[in-house]
Amino acid sequence: QVQVVESGGGLVQPGGSLRLSCSASGTIFSTNSMGWYRQAPGKQREVVASISSRGNTNYADSVKGRFTISRDNAKNTVVLQMNSLKPEDTAVYYCNAKIITLGSMRDMDYWGKGTLVTVSS
Repeated sequence: QVQVVESGGGLVQPGGSLRLSCSASGTIFSTNSMGWYRQAPGKQREVVASISSRGNTNYADSVKGRFTISRDNAKNTVVLQMNSLKPEDTAVYYCNAKIITLGSMRDMDYWGKGTLVTVSS
């Protein structure tokens, strides 16, 4: 079994910063890409940022220059540093990890339960 747990959400004023962390644990053989998605009220879930096992990153246009994703392969953790936050960044943020478990031949998507980020004055 694999568990993916996020932390770090909360309420922040516009222009402020938050740091989201995610940790994957369990019967993990290897972890391919890890990433963050978000879902605002009434909207579909969208990708925010992703990072490969080699450290290659991709960002949604809406967060480029403001958010930074990083990971620690040895610890199976991924961090999203969010700066210059805007009210439109308000959403539930979900961690995703593509993991190959022990005894498996291919990776599967594992998701955290989400953490709420609210940007408001």
